[in-house]
Amino acid sequence: MDRDLKQEVTDKYSLRGRVFNRLREDILNGKYKDKEELKEVAIGEELGVSRTPVREAFRQLELEGLIQIIPNKGAYVTGIKVKDIKDIYMIRSKLEGLCARWACEHITEEQLEEMEENIYLAEFHATKGHMDQMAELDNRFHNILYESCNSKMLEHLLKDYHQYVWRIRKQTLKSSRGAVSNGEHRLIMEAIKTKDPDKAEQLANMHMINAYDNMVKNGLLEMFSEQEEN
Repeated sequence: MDRDLKQEVTDKYSLRGRVFNRLREDILNGKYKDKEELKEVAIGEELGVSRTPVREAFRQLELEGLIQIIPNKGAYVTGIKVKDIKDIYMIRSKLEGLCARWACEHITEEQLEEMEENIYLAEFHATKGHMDQMAELDNRFHNILYESCNSKMLEHLLKDYHQYVWRIRKQTLKSSRGAVSNGEHRLIMEAIKTKDPDKAEQLANMHMINAYDNMVKNGLLEMFSEQEEN
């Protein structure tokens, strides 16, 4: 295991890493509201840890822009705003395009088979109206894509961005967008399968643009607008 990967795995399963991942998930899922204060002692008691890993997790959350630490006052949630969501999707559109381009060269047969099976399963669950399964399969499709680009740095960036908007993506996939999104996944996969990097990049880029446009069209950004106003 190379040094960087070993450090990443260590961080993920360390006490600080577990506290950080839990708090980030709670912020992104809306458990903690915008401007709400995060109290070290209360969180430590809830998670069964001392204040030290909580304080260390706070520092990392601040680096990610999810909280603001005000000296002599406390740590306050800043969360994900409407503008942040737009920025994330515009950035993702470029990065996912690059990821699909690189996947044309580096994807393995096993990854391609899993991607194809993922799409077939999503089609089945779409006909049954199984939205939770659709959301899980959508998440896995993108993870397969990220893993297939053969770039640890790009994979890490995209997985983080993907997680930042998980809450609103779940709402999106409950609409008719779920089946449409899976159709777009199929086109991306076919372009990768035929080793057409230009087409794969264009399709992956438009997939993100379409996802964001659908959110705007269906008023799904309103939940974040309401939080900003409160």
